[in-house]
Amino acid sequence: MRLTHTALFAADLERARSFYTRYFDCTAGALYHNPRTGFRSYFLTFPEGGQLELMAWDEVTPRPEGRFRGLDHIAIHVGSRPAVDALTARLAQDGYPVVSPPRVTGDGYYESCVLDSEGTRVEITG
Repeated sequence: MRLTHTALFAADLERARSFYTRYFDCTAGALYHNPRTGFRSYFLTFPEGGQLELMAWDEVTPRPEGRFRGLDHIAIHVGSRPAVDALTARLAQDGYPVVSPPRVTGDGYYESCVLDSEGTRVEITG
């Protein structure tokens, strides 16, 4: 078995698509739009496999503040410690909040954590 994709709702679908394609080298598939329901989505494919579905639908409520049950974060492996450092610095310079700077975690991962354009936690691992 394998996980095929993870899906995230976005308030601004195009901004979210731009974030992941710009910083994580994803390729966006064609926009899917169901005119009857108003649902729209993109499947983003990462260079080494895996997909992220970004979705928009007017009936979805905003994310609550703070931590909550359910999906907490996604983790994206960028290949090396220097790549984690460089991407984290680039995101910070571009105004994205860094939740935790690059570090070695207690379980041995080298990672940082930033918030994407929608406020979702993204761990950047090396």
